[in-house]
Amino acid sequence: MTVAVIADLVGSRRMPDRSGAQHTLESAIARVEQDLPVAREPLSPTVGDELQGVYDALPDALSSLLLLQLALPDGVECRFGIGIGDIGPVASSTATLSDGAGWWSARAAIDTVHRLQKRTAPNARTWIVASPEQDDTMRPSVDLANAYALARDQLVTSMNERARRLTYGRCLGVSQAALAKEEGVTQPAVSQVLAAAGASAVVEGFLALRAERAA
Repeated sequence: MTVAVIADLVGSRRMPDRSGAQHTLESAIARVEQDLPVAREPLSPTVGDELQGVYDALPDALSSLLLLQLALPDGVECRFGIGIGDIGPVASSTATLSDGAGWWSARAAIDTVHRLQKRTAPNARTWIVASPEQDDTMRPSVDLANAYALARDQLVTSMNERARRLTYGRCLGVSQAALAKEEGVTQPAVSQVLAAAGASAVVEGFLALRAERAA
């Protein structure tokens, strides 16, 4: 299986410091790749505010993109279109090109996220589309993954920056006591922030994705 991802910055045209936001995003991607090195090709800038990356499995993509959402500070957010399908090189004398059903599906997926944000789900940030060749076998899994992504995005986009930082740490198994020391607060304060943000559901979902990948 090949999983192609197209990401873009939410509200990039309205950002007062577009270059600063790009640097922040790329730093967050590097951090995630260090903490969870599961990408076949890590997200990298292409043109405008877009990035592209490739993963070997849907759980890898979903868990890595979750960490990226949690790693970003207030004011910098991404949308993610995830496409399941074959990709391959395209002959070119000037550049290394990749094309195929996985990329077409990823484009359709990010277009869907844009539509959802404008209509029924303003906090949607992630969508998955399987290519026609994969649709018959992948549709049940993709439908479940999209339902999960909608609920997860609702929780994560409602978190403040501290709650996202703490949730990131808990996903990676950092204790509440250690997180409290990093934040300069008490352990009960960390527990309270996590509980108020619904972080335990996000963490359990992340752990389920990693367990699925290890199975």
